[in-house]
Amino acid sequence: MGDRRAEIKRWEARWFVRVAIATFLAVALLIAAAVVISGVGGSGDAALLHSAKEHSGEVTLSAVLEALGFLLLVPPLYFLFRAAASRSERMKRQLIGLAIAAPLFFSVSAILNSTATNEAADQFSAGQAKSTLTAKEAGSECSSELKDVGKEEFGEEFDAKGKTPREDCVATQVADDEAGNALSEASTRGLATGFGLGGRLGLAIILLYTCLYAMRTGLLSRFWGSLGMALGVAALLLLVQFTVIFFIYLGLLLLGKVPGGRPPAWEAGESIPWPTPGEQAATELEPSEEPPVAAEEPQPPEEPPERRKRKQRVDGPSE
Repeated sequence: MGDRRAEIKRWEARWFVRVAIATFLAVALLIAAAVVISGVGGSGDAALLHSAKEHSGEVTLSAVLEALGFLLLVPPLYFLFRAAASRSERMKRQLIGLAIAAPLFFSVSAILNSTATNEAADQFSAGQAKSTLTAKEAGSECSSELKDVGKEEFGEEFDAKGKTPREDCVATQVADDEAGNALSEASTRGLATGFGLGGRLGLAIILLYTCLYAMRTGLLSRFWGSLGMALGVAALLLLVQFTVIFFIYLGLLLLGKVPGGRPPAWEAGESIPWPTPGEQAATELEPSEEPPVAAEEPQPPEEPPERRKRKQRVDGPSE
């Protein structure tokens, strides 16, 4: 048993810094990808594709940075899973494949998404996209929107020069429908969606499972273990970017730069479960092992020497 603990500690010590560096690089690349793509956007699909056409280089660069960032999440996910599995025989080690598959799926999805966006932008800009929404249907939707928001707000939203607000609304509705069709019909869109769904599902499962056992074995505190599981659910709900919070903490934990350092289970090379709230309360209520010190009984004051001698002469036997 001692040899096994020593081997676990040696392996983890060899990889602590390397995995932490990979984790921080992953976070940096994912943040950089978001910054690069932030200039591409619009209030509708048509505006989005116009912007993507103008910034096609940024679309591609952001996808490459995102793909590399997700790939670099493999080391921390694999490392934490293996550390927990080495301390718990109950873990299903077959699931470790998700630590590799989930980031890989995200990487493939990022590249395919950028390809689909650039393809749709080219098709839309060239006037090759087709709309399934007729002008009459668009006019009906615009009339409904006018009633909902009011004339003033409607006029502020649709104010193209040379057109009335209603004409601008109809043209915008048709253009957005064309752009939406171009995006959905891009050759790589279906694959991008499939890989993205697989990545979200895999990341949710691996984070939930790994953080649960990392918390049970004492590798993660209850707070960070629970947060990691919650962020796994968030990843499934299209909020993958919030998982960056957990990976920043994990990188600091591996470097031992968190308050209090790494939990004792890391140094011990074995599971050291956290005490439950009930156990903590019981420990605090346990009496001290040292017996209470008994109070000393007060002693009468010692008589002066002269008084003692005088008393002896009075009370002593007569000669």
